[in-house]
Amino acid sequence: MKKVIVVTSSPRKGGNSETLADMFAQGAKSAGHEVEQVAVRDVKLQFCTGCMYCHSHDKCVLNDGMNALYSKFQNADVLVFATPVYYYAVSGQLKTFLDRLNPLYTRKNKFKEVYLLATAADDSEAAMNGSVSDIQGWIDCFDGVELKGVIRGIGLEDRDDIAKTDFGQRAFEMGASV
Repeated sequence: MKKVIVVTSSPRKGGNSETLADMFAQGAKSAGHEVEQVAVRDVKLQFCTGCMYCHSHDKCVLNDGMNALYSKFQNADVLVFATPVYYYAVSGQLKTFLDRLNPLYTRKNKFKEVYLLATAADDSEAAMNGSVSDIQGWIDCFDGVELKGVIRGIGLEDRDDIAKTDFGQRAFEMGASV
């Protein structure tokens, strides 16, 4: 059994990227894994100040809900990031969240697998390249961590467009294969 953390970064509850995250989580649970979901919009997230306090202490100097998450992330086997794609990149909410995971940089982390679930109105898979690059750049800061899978949910302009595609089923299957 693996510990899986699924992060949703859309400000819109129940949107397409969050639906993919839910389906991935259901798939992982069906395979017997322990799954925890974190919605960035519920964290009361502040911007990283770049002070590097976290590199010499066990927490961040900011008190906004992130300190409660660090040990959970450090001890997870699998991290999953779900994002809507804004201007060919991850959402600002996810980018800020990734920046705030900086305290993990100096820790011995258990996670070795990362997945990306991205949705966009654009019909081209190339519209997701920036988001994949954003996540890969974060992953590259950690030894032995690998981007194991990406779902590029394209052509999803309206809130419930995901229901008209097989992206949800693909996310479920990806979660079940963790």
